[in-house]
Amino acid sequence: MSNDKLRSTVAALSRMVERKELTEAQALEESSKLIAGLVASDDWLPDELAVPHPDYYRQYLLYGDPLDRFSLVSFVWGPGQKTPVHDHTVWGVIGMLRGAEVDQPFRLTESGLEPAGAAHTLQPGQTACVSPTIGDIHRVSNAFDDKVSISIHLYGGNIGRIERSVYDPDTGQPKRFVSGYSNKLAPNLWAPETSPS
Repeated sequence: MSNDKLRSTVAALSRMVERKELTEAQALEESSKLIAGLVASDDWLPDELAVPHPDYYRQYLLYGDPLDRFSLVSFVWGPGQKTPVHDHTVWGVIGMLRGAEVDQPFRLTESGLEPAGAAHTLQPGQTACVSPTIGDIHRVSNAFDDKVSISIHLYGGNIGRIERSVYDPDTGQPKRFVSGYSNKLAPNLWAPETSPS
């Protein structure tokens, strides 16, 4: 298996975030195309970054920008698994690689938390965006009760280090958390491949 596809995506994202005049809208538009290209085929994600847990979803770091300008993550959803209602505090692009996931957006009101429109299902090859500007609170779940789904998430910061919130679905009360990653250190997927001697 070659990681050229992942390496070229990381290189393009690095060039994108280096632009000083980059707006959030431009970042979302340009990175959506890059993530769509990455998830257009399911032949590049290493098996060790696609392992589900029997009780909860996993978030594997694929690449963390050294300056924390972006992070690329695989989310591995076991059958029927879902997140709590949560936010991100930074822009993000989600691309569906394998299976499908259901995204239910929410908004905070004076009376608490309420759905912000209908849930939608992301299918392989499709992308969706989140940000504090366009809508940042949602709950995500595996669309299947009998198989694993995998999505690739790009965030405009190191999502494993960012303090953000989960929300009580009844009251809307936030609780702060930092997600971290399921893998302690990301493998060096962007390094040149070497042949055994």
